[in-house]
Amino acid sequence: MRRWICVPMMTLCLLLTACGGNRETAADARLPYQNMAGCVMEAEISCDQDGALWEAALRCDYVPEGETTVEVLSPETIAGVKAVLSNGEVALEYEDQCLNAGTVSSQNISPMACLPQLMSALRDGWLLEENQEDWQETPCIRLTVDQTGAQDGKILSTLWLRQEDGIPLRGEIAVDGEIILTADFTSFSFYDTMENQE
Repeated sequence: MRRWICVPMMTLCLLLTACGGNRETAADARLPYQNMAGCVMEAEISCDQDGALWEAALRCDYVPEGETTVEVLSPETIAGVKAVLSNGEVALEYEDQCLNAGTVSSQNISPMACLPQLMSALRDGWLLEENQEDWQETPCIRLTVDQTGAQDGKILSTLWLRQEDGIPLRGEIAVDGEIILTADFTSFSFYDTMENQE
């Protein structure tokens, strides 16, 4: 009788031990973003606007709950255009001109706000999914988080954070089940640590 009781209990213990592992959790991966003073990042951003593909390289100087600046690096025709995000407002600046930034969804998300939106989601979004998944053969922690948009709709942000150091490699923003913006990160560093992505 003892054998039949012992074997299932030992199997259960082994399974529980295997579940623990050394795997970094979503909470561990998000902690540096929740505690950061800010970060600087560059990424290739793309979106589909009315059937036309829009692509640009952006540089973002992100400050949580402060003034965030996003600058277009390419294409050359709009390089130098900057967006300043503060208190939920987005304004485009070029030389002495300041204009409102356009949006690409019912939730008023601008392509220029893609990188700040991803950082905000990492910091404050409601975690829906967490798993390990490679991005271009690099082991990553894949997180999907939910935020309520300005029009009470759901905004889902998915990020692939490199397991080695938690640096973002890829981001996607979806509204109403459709991916509207993607970001392929080319560089990233925190203000306080200045550890650059390679």
